[in-house]
Amino acid sequence: MEDMATQELEALQYIRYEANDAIGYITLNRPEKRNALSSELVTELKHAFEYAENDPHCKVVVLRAEGPAFCAGADLAYIQELQNFGYTDNLADSTHLMQLFHQIYTLKKIVIAQVQGHALAGGCGLATLCDFSFAVPEAKFGYTEVKIGFLPAIVSVFLLRKIGEARTKQLLLTGEVFSAEKAAAYNLINEVVPAEQLADHVHRFARKLCVENSGQSMEITKEMIARIPELPLEESLRYAARLNAEARGSEDCRRGISAFLNKEKITWN
Repeated sequence: MEDMATQELEALQYIRYEANDAIGYITLNRPEKRNALSSELVTELKHAFEYAENDPHCKVVVLRAEGPAFCAGADLAYIQELQNFGYTDNLADSTHLMQLFHQIYTLKKIVIAQVQGHALAGGCGLATLCDFSFAVPEAKFGYTEVKIGFLPAIVSVFLLRKIGEARTKQLLLTGEVFSAEKAAAYNLINEVVPAEQLADHVHRFARKLCVENSGQSMEITKEMIARIPELPLEESLRYAARLNAEARGSEDCRRGISAFLNKEKITWN
């Protein structure tokens, strides 16, 4: 299974994967097309995230891109091709993208977006559904689907959870293109970082998570945050109490509490 996964990884055309310092880097590598999303690129991203999730050398994942744009959304040639699809084929293609977004949102490992350029339409969704996102001041964001008669359907599910109904309506119904500073003010990204500092900033942030936090605790906390909003109050509390109790018996918890009580500095990676 591992050999098969490695062979698939080496065969990727539109992205690269590498792991350094316990950080798995997934790099969009289609700069001549502004890293636009095609069916093939989405397939390769799904393979890479699956590999990263199971890679013992990766504790945190960074999604980044080559070229001046992070991701320009759907490939224009592919959009033209979709015009000839019937409903069944279009549903399959839409489900393909939905699976990628769901995969990132529920990935067992933390995913950080390193946005070095414009992130528009589907690319904006890709950048903003990650657990953490950092962008350069020059980056532009926007869910521009309504401007071409399309729908920002899949990303709406995540935006409603992340920023609420009022802001989601503002962004999706206007299709406005906005600055990185506004993206941060809207809580779509975490921080705006000068271009020359972005890579180092993301690396330091990712390493801080690797070294200071239990990977098991981050995994379960991420899952908990995703699940609780869909549960009724009493059920969500019972779910939280169960996770709390299970965590107390974990090896990571015993190790962390022992270090705390003995005033020892713990390094998780």
